[in-house]
Amino acid sequence: MIFVGGIPFSTRSSPSQEIEDLIALLEHPLLVSASNTFKAIPEMKVSLSEEFSLEASTPVKHVYVFQREYATVDPSLVELVGTDEATTCVGLVIRNQKTGLTSVAHMDSPKVVDLGLTQMLSLLIDHNSDAELQVHLIGAFEDASSKQSNKKSGSESYSELDDHSFPLCSKIIKALQNKPDKFHIQTLCVLGHNTRRDSDGNAYPVFNGFVVETSTGSVKPASFDRSSRCPDEIVRRIRVTVSTADPNWRGKLLETYNTHIDQFQIAPCSWNPRWKDIALSLQQLSDSEILLRCSTSPFAEGPDFVDNERRLFDYLIQNSNWRETFPMRKPRVFKRTANGGWIRGE
Repeated sequence: MIFVGGIPFSTRSSPSQEIEDLIALLEHPLLVSASNTFKAIPEMKVSLSEEFSLEASTPVKHVYVFQREYATVDPSLVELVGTDEATTCVGLVIRNQKTGLTSVAHMDSPKVVDLGLTQMLSLLIDHNSDAELQVHLIGAFEDASSKQSNKKSGSESYSELDDHSFPLCSKIIKALQNKPDKFHIQTLCVLGHNTRRDSDGNAYPVFNGFVVETSTGSVKPASFDRSSRCPDEIVRRIRVTVSTADPNWRGKLLETYNTHIDQFQIAPCSWNPRWKDIALSLQQLSDSEILLRCSTSPFAEGPDFVDNERRLFDYLIQNSNWRETFPMRKPRVFKRTANGGWIRGE
């Protein structure tokens, strides 16, 4: 069940309630104010290649979440958890107000919401307790064209939009509202609240990412460089690309991180050898063609999107047999080093 400002949120029942709930929340004065406050915070730049710490003498322990992944972190072990590279995706934060345990997911499809939410909550709540859960939704810019979105108003216009962001946002809100747990929405910086337009009316996200300070629950806009999108960047990107065809991950978020021992355990994912041929074909495309073929929002991606895709293609070409990446279908384990980075374990 959803709460805003400590009060249960509800709208009248109707055939389009899922859409109307989201619109009502987007227009709620407390959440409008929260979005404006969030957008006024300077963006944090997260990097392991430079000296980056909350206090000058201590390296920050952070956990990075890629698309279609989630991670639940313990504030006694991790200081920051976050994600970026979100355009039409939603970064979802759920934090247990009492324990400080914080789960972050980078959701990219309505199909992963129901099971994904169950995965996130599995370590956050004890079903014998009445947990109060703080929730933040950030990302999912308004990717429908301005001409299309101006045709009509209210739920009628949203129901006819051919986009990715709105269906995902409405599915998340429906899933939260239908669960018995108490979800206190603190931030809803999605769709129009996370959209800017240029002089030609083209839409872009205001922010693509965020971090959560686990000790306080504070959420800030953030971007991560390649050094901080770790460990095992390319393999984790490949899991996003190929996991839809792996029945073990159907409808689920990708398992990535062990909360109890602060260790990355990149769960295995299989891919068909034909991916080598697909990657070879895609590698021949121009940069603009890769953007159009591989992105849901080709004009809103970051400057390193194409380079990241080409590195992914190279890996699939050189490693067509997934068993070489995940021998005996075991996870790839990474342990944290003293300087906040990661080293491959057994």
